[in-house]
Amino acid sequence: MKEKFKVEGMTCAACQSHVDKAVRKLDCVSDVSVNLLTNSMEVEFNDESDINKINEAVKNAGYKSSLMNTKNNDNDIKSEREALDNKEVSILIKRLIFSFIFLIPLFYISMGNMVGWPVGIFHKNPILLGLVLMILSFIIMMINNKFFKSGLKSLLHLSPNMDTLVALGSGVSFIYSVILLFIMVINMDNYHLMMEYSMNFTFETAGMVPTLITIGKMLEAYSKGKTTNALKDLMDLSPKEAHIIRDDKEITILAKNMVVGDIFIVRPGEAIPTDGVIIDGLSSIDESALTGESMPVEKEKNDEVFSGTINQNGNIKCIATKVGEDTTLSKIIKLVYDANQSKAKISKIADKVAGIFVPIVITIALIGFIVWMIVGNNIDLNINESILTFSINRGISVLVISCPCALGLATPVAIMVGSGLAAKNGILFKNASSIEETGKTNFVILDKTGTITEGKPKVVFIKSFIEEKEFIDLITSLEEKSSHPLAKSVYEYGKNLDYNKLEINDFDNIPGKGVKGIYNNKILYGINLKYAKELINIENEYLDIINDISKSGMTPLIFILDNKIIGILGLADTIKSDSIKAIADFKKLGIIPIMLTGDNNLTAKKIAEECNIDYYVSELLPDGKSEIIDKLKKCGKVLMIGDGINDALALTKADIGMAIGGGSDIAIDSADVILMKSSLNDGVKAIRLSRQILKNIKENLFWAFFYNLIMIPIAIGVFYPTNISWLKEMKPWYGALAMSLSSVFVVLNALRLNLFNPNKESNNRKMIPFDEKIITITNEEENMEKIVIKVEGMMCEHCKRHVEEACMSVSGVSSAEANLKKKNVTVLVDGANKDDIIKAINDAGYKA
Repeated sequence: MKEKFKVEGMTCAACQSHVDKAVRKLDCVSDVSVNLLTNSMEVEFNDESDINKINEAVKNAGYKSSLMNTKNNDNDIKSEREALDNKEVSILIKRLIFSFIFLIPLFYISMGNMVGWPVGIFHKNPILLGLVLMILSFIIMMINNKFFKSGLKSLLHLSPNMDTLVALGSGVSFIYSVILLFIMVINMDNYHLMMEYSMNFTFETAGMVPTLITIGKMLEAYSKGKTTNALKDLMDLSPKEAHIIRDDKEITILAKNMVVGDIFIVRPGEAIPTDGVIIDGLSSIDESALTGESMPVEKEKNDEVFSGTINQNGNIKCIATKVGEDTTLSKIIKLVYDANQSKAKISKIADKVAGIFVPIVITIALIGFIVWMIVGNNIDLNINESILTFSINRGISVLVISCPCALGLATPVAIMVGSGLAAKNGILFKNASSIEETGKTNFVILDKTGTITEGKPKVVFIKSFIEEKEFIDLITSLEEKSSHPLAKSVYEYGKNLDYNKLEINDFDNIPGKGVKGIYNNKILYGINLKYAKELINIENEYLDIINDISKSGMTPLIFILDNKIIGILGLADTIKSDSIKAIADFKKLGIIPIMLTGDNNLTAKKIAEECNIDYYVSELLPDGKSEIIDKLKKCGKVLMIGDGINDALALTKADIGMAIGGGSDIAIDSADVILMKSSLNDGVKAIRLSRQILKNIKENLFWAFFYNLIMIPIAIGVFYPTNISWLKEMKPWYGALAMSLSSVFVVLNALRLNLFNPNKESNNRKMIPFDEKIITITNEEENMEKIVIKVEGMMCEHCKRHVEEACMSVSGVSSAEANLKKKNVTVLVDGANKDDIIKAINDAGYKA
């Protein structure tokens, strides 16, 4: 089972790593994902009895966890919404205000005493100076006591975190200064010695460090709150109330209490409370929150409506079909939330570093202190600074300048902002890995029907070889039982002609081929040409009709009863308005588009030519698509875009499966990415977004590593021999400020993703070379031979047609295509003899 836990006490990447390790060690846990941004974790474990073990493991690591309420969907969303609420900012602002009230006099008195500012009696009374500085710094430390509680607690649990660094830096400064103050009290009779010691006080560091870190924490918390806005906006879409009909009366109930079958009314301006179907009325529905489509969608009787969308005009009465966690909105929220809970592969390096980062920093600080104590006598120090003070300041600077937070936030903030932006555009990434991998695509496999085309074919040609009314009754009764788009079109055609329903028994779908059933003890087929050839010998008069249908871009459907062709249909499907542009954009992105279809070769070729697709494979069964994907995966990353239902196997086989659909019937289990609109252009946008998010993550990780690699050596004093003052001797509070701003920089950089427009051309690359035989061999059918025959005498389109018909008249010829310019004909054969084809062409009046 998998459950979500709220985790309290995490402050940086080191905390995240410690919680992850503590839970992962349990035998009952199979997987765990800890998220610093949402202060939560998702755990896979055996059964409910293990929940206490998990909470105990987190407690032993120095943190606190509790199970989020997932028994009720409304409570689940509420718990997740509360986890994202930015409650920390107001607390930090109060802490910051009170800290500054005491920091200003602390800083003025401390620095004024050293640089000659007017500080009154403190200038000549070093003990009073020390007492006042101690009290002021202690008050600031108490105001920010959370750093010390968390830091020391983590240290006791042998899992030091960022708060440990702050606590050590501030605490060591305070304790060192208190010791100096005691020494001064003991030597009160030696005024010169007391003044010398007073110049080495580091009370200002003790107060300045937690205050400056709090500034960074506040800015970080505020910025982090912005990164979760998209997800919070989605959660806020969940309607609170619904107007339903009970006992012929309209009553208002909580939307969460609705059940399937409830009749509900939605007035203009109201949100639709749950998924349903309109049973009365018509209106325009604003579905932009779910699909990213700004234009309202016209809805009428029998159309679907979705939870969280807005009824713009007209009263509608609907029946609830999905409620609670089954609604489209709930599934979208879950997908976006889960994507933010998961981790990208690229974050693994940062996670490993974060787990050992703080102990390494403490070790470096200690080594730096010892080294400077040894070699410090050979350098020229500030006249008022002792070697001990200098060495302590170097160690403290290392502690407070190191930033594990930037490492921990680098990936999740970019994922959070990016997935939220994607959701606004109607694109749902299932997890962080799918965000990362989508942009690496080299090949995009496109299903034809419903992906490139509208997926709503219509019967535009009918040729019956029996009485037409009987033919329509037969084929409509047969296809009524199938859910395939072609079958639905045939059924709708017959339904509009008021067909008489006939009794069809033993109905069976034949994947990739068609359907069959028993009528009057005879087998009735509705199938494609390839399968028809396997069943019977098709005469030339039928082949001519079929070829004419295919060449015009229609899909032929052949109906056979008792091994005799009783009729042929031609079904046409229109190419989507944005498919041609999307395919061109795929190429600009460096991605090779390949169309895979179960349709015949001639129809597939016409669609491919219209869309400028260079590679296509026709007459494929579902498992044939999987075989091609397996071959292409050896050449590069493969993205499959399909309807998510008929292409479930191929979607699963590809590196990334992308389901395209209207949002209600999407195959979430099969796909890694869900496109809420039926637009291929959204696939392009998903790739652009993925590449931009990955680029942002890399920028964040580079900054996080670069910052620590550069700033830690500066803080320890590696550049002391230079004459640049801030490089020579960095003040500890400079380091604290730099540490704070480092995390803020990472979050602000992630927020830049909100400015990215996926509709604009960007992130283009070059296509990779690959073995085209993977496509061309299959395209010509592995069991077929391609023969090119020179033909003399072809002068016009009429001649071209005659030559092709002559070739097709030979048994075993699958297709023939003549070329007037090249004066040849290309023939695909399955067992046909070349000499027989040449004879047929010569008999038709041409010279081959």
